[in-house]
Amino acid sequence: MRTFRLVISCPDRVGIVAKVSNFLASHNGWITEASHHSDNLSGWFFMRHEIRADSLPFGIEAFREAFAPIAEEFSMDWRITDTAQKKRVVLMASRESHCLADLLHRWHSDELDCEISCVISNHDDLRSMVEWHGIPYYHVPVNPQDKEPAFAEVSRLVKYHDAEVVVLARYMQILPPELCREFAHKVINIHHSFLPSFVGAKPYHQASLRGVKLIGATCHYVTEELDAGPIIEQDVVRVSHSDSIEDMVRFGRDVEKMVLARGLRYHLEDRVLVHGNKTVVF
Repeated sequence: MRTFRLVISCPDRVGIVAKVSNFLASHNGWITEASHHSDNLSGWFFMRHEIRADSLPFGIEAFREAFAPIAEEFSMDWRITDTAQKKRVVLMASRESHCLADLLHRWHSDELDCEISCVISNHDDLRSMVEWHGIPYYHVPVNPQDKEPAFAEVSRLVKYHDAEVVVLARYMQILPPELCREFAHKVINIHHSFLPSFVGAKPYHQASLRGVKLIGATCHYVTEELDAGPIIEQDVVRVSHSDSIEDMVRFGRDVEKMVLARGLRYHLEDRVLVHGNKTVVF
């Protein structure tokens, strides 16, 4: 079913839900899903509605025009999206294939409602797997002594493909600050630890040395601060003193795949609202 997704965040006050609901009802809008959250700590309100597109008398541009006065009245940060328009995704990976292969399989099986425009990698190892799916593969090597040309090419490719979201599916390079700012809340990363624990490289080695009993994975938006962006999704798996680092890596890969897939799905379905360095996920 084709729907419009109306996503809103604004200062909390009386009458927001009534105003939005009355607007939709006055145009015969059929709400198929509604989610609300009031954050008492910040005084902020969050809302997500799905509306049957065929129940409305106008298209998405006319919706934007008609809804704008309400958005202005309540100082809303808002967007309306059309499920008929698939979001364009660029995937990035290095040598490890498990997260990339999982996303490609889910996309190939129609589990992810998006268009994968291309895959960018700093190595050529995964080319045959990607091209088997009929997706363009770009090998953009990164010179450790001068990374700027590589990331300039990455930025060019993302813009060329008009990507709405970039997914770092175990892309083992740190994006430069200017790229993080340019694509704020549009770059999703999977980190192989339960953040904020074990930031940076070799988190499973860090976890083993610390003797933890749970390891996990975190899907988050990329910011200038390493592994510190707004968290979208997390999960854990239990380990014990008898598990080696290799065991932890193996267990962790399964968690990483699930967490990244769920996080990307939430983003594609407009379920993630960012406020400061936190998220509301409906």
